[in-house]
Order: sequence, then C-alpha cells, then structure tokens
Amino acid sequence: MRRIYLSLVLLNTLAVTFIWGINSLLLFEAGLSNTEALAANACFTLGYAVFEIPTGSIADTWGRRASYLLGGVTLTVTTLLYWLAWRLHAGVWAWAAVSVVLAVGFTFFSGATEAWLVDALHFLQYDGRLEQVFARAQIVTGIGTLAGSLGGAYVAQATNVGVPFLIRAALLLTLTVVAWRVMHDIGFSRRQSAGPLREMRRVVTESVRHGWGLPAVRWVMLGAVFAAGVSYYVAFTMKPYLLQLAHDPHAYGLLGIAAAANAAAQTVGGLLAMAFQRLFRRRVSVIITGVLLNGLLLVGFGLAGSVPVAIALLAGVSMVSAAILPSRQAYLNSLLPSGKRATVLSFDSLISSSGGVVTQPGLGRVADEWGYPTSFVLGGALQALALPVLFLARRHEVAAATREEPAAVVPQRS
Repeated sequence: MRRIYLSLVLLNTLAVTFIWGINSLLLFEAGLSNTEALAANACFTLGYAVFEIPTGSIADTWGRRASYLLGGVTLTVTTLLYWLAWRLHAGVWAWAAVSVVLAVGFTFFSGATEAWLVDALHFLQYDGRLEQVFARAQIVTGIGTLAGSLGGAYVAQATNVGVPFLIRAALLLTLTVVAWRVMHDIGFSRRQSAGPLREMRRVVTESVRHGWGLPAVRWVMLGAVFAAGVSYYVAFTMKPYLLQLAHDPHAYGLLGIAAAANAAAQTVGGLLAMAFQRLFRRRVSVIITGVLLNGLLLVGFGLAGSVPVAIALLAGVSMVSAAILPSRQAYLNSLLPSGKRATVLSFDSLISSSGGVVTQPGLGRVADEWGYPTSFVLGGALQALALPVLFLARRHEVAAATREEPAAVVPQRS
C-alpha cells in the first residue's frame, strides 16, 4: 500500500507541477492584470472551499478510489479548458469560471488519498509512524516537482506557454488510468448515501462534530487560513517577480531553475521531517516553529535585491513547509475516526482555502499599487497572524498529538 501510495503521489505531482513554472504567465499573456489574474485565481480558491462540502462525502460513500478517479478526469478536462482560454485570449470571467471547475477536480483528491492510505495501514496492522510515510511522500513530491516544473518551464521556453498544459493533460489521463488499475479500497466500508441535500447536511454536521468541535483540531485548521492564503499568492506571483528581478520577461528557463530549487528544498525538507519533529515534544510546536520561520523567510524574499538571494529564500520556505507538513498530517489523522476521516480532511481543506479568497486579490492589489516586494513583506506579516491561533491549539492538544504516541492509532476522546 505504501508503495502504491508513493507511486500515485509521484505521478500526480509530476502531472500537476508540469505547469507550475509558467501557469500564472498564461493568464498574463491573455492580457490580465495582477489584480484580474489573482481575482481569477481567488475564484479557484473559492471553488475549492465551496465544493469541499458536496465532494467531501463522495470518498466516504462511493469510496476513496471513486473520488480519486473523478478528480483525475475533472483535472484532465479543465487543464484542456485552460489551454483553450489562453488560445482564445479569454477575459477574466472566463478564467474565473474555468478556475472554479478546476478547483472541483482538486476537491475530489483532498482527503481521499490520505484517508485511503490510513485506512489501508490500519487494516494491514501497520505499526510504524504516519510521519515516516508522509515524510517519504514529501521526498517523492519534491522529486516529482523537480522533474515536472523544470521540464514544463523548458518545454515552454522551447515552444510556448500553452504546450506544457497539453502535456499535463496527457499525464493526468495516464494517472487516472493507473489509479483505476492499482487503487482499491482496503479497510473501508462504504456508507449508503441519503441523498444530495441530506448528505451535505451530514457532512457539515460531522465536520463540525469531529473536526471543528474538537478544539485541538479547530485551532490548527484556523491557523492554516493565514498560512495557506499567503502560500497561494506566493506560488502564483513569484514567477513574474523573479522575471522582474532578472530584467527579462521571457526567461522561462529561470523559472524552471527556481521551481527545481524549490523541489530540491522540498525533498530535503522531507528528509529532515523526522529529525525536525524529534526536536519537539508536541506536533503543534513543530507547526508553530515552521510558520514563524516561513513568515521571516517571506519578508526576506520580498526584500531580496537579486535573483539568487530570492531563489534561496523561496527554497527555504519550501524546505520548512515540507518539514512540518508530515507532523500536521499525522496530528490531524491521529484524532479522526476512520469513517469520518475523508470528510473532516476535506473540511480542513475548505477552511484553509477560504483564506486565499480574500488574501490573493488583496495582495494582488498591493502589488499593482506598490510592487511585488511590498506584497511579499505584507504576506510574511500576515502569516504571523496564525501564531496566536496555533498557540491556542497547543493549549488544547491531547495526548495523541505527542510524538511518543503511535500516529497510526486513533485515540479515544474524552
């Protein structure tokens, strides 16, 4: 199961990241301003938040595999729609509409993959720590990101920014076929659906009861609102910012190098995840330290006066994020019952995505008025707002969140 999971993560990452080096440039080539492009991207984030509820129940009713396959098909189609919008020089509203549908594809993935893995490990009586599996996933993700983003950037430089989207669609279709062959639900029993409206009401009720209703989970979810919103903005705008620093608007190869540096840093972060986690007694302390470091690194990124310094600081953000993510994943999964796991993890994605709906166009407006450096400094300051919320989570942290307790065991809640 772990090998299948890591293989799916690798192929998924390769497909998704093939356009990461140049995705925002596609919108700018279509004639959109910073504010318009980020407003369209905010619609993606909004769609992510809105559709987490209706799609969140699919993994718990139809099955994790069915949800994953729906995500693969939807992303394949919407990637082709992105390419078509670029070819037609579509306006901001067309980009916004396609972005919402693209978000639907990702919501089918969110929660389903992790839930599929954890359920299978429980069934097979895996006695290791979830952090180890998730840390390896970060390493694999870094390798996939390195290959995908670097390859996509140089394909764009050799051809145009539209070709990587066509290759991405082909990779996503391949991923869907592979998942259909090798991914099967193990250790999970499907639950009968009570109809769309009742199912949505059930998802909200169970998300509140098993996620939001538990303070130790609620505050960690809220902490992601600030961090995720800024992360979306940085991932979207770091490309034109680096081209601006390089004084060359067509240096797509440079963007590939930057993406490759981020991917290498992500791999290092995955390798360091367990060592980093051993420095702290509690997982929330790992998250707090990572958020603080990333805020400082983003401020430095905004103040960087050269491309090498900017790339190094951005790689630092990727390394820290990869090092703390396994602790966050293990923390949440250790507190969630199997039958509700995918639902609550989808709700977690909903909460974190909601921050990007306001943050992205807001920081985009700052970039239009005062430049990218100011927006990144402000973004680093916004990330710091997560710290008080995370300290509240630490106060409510239960015994399952300590590193001494096996993460694969779902504890009884008092």
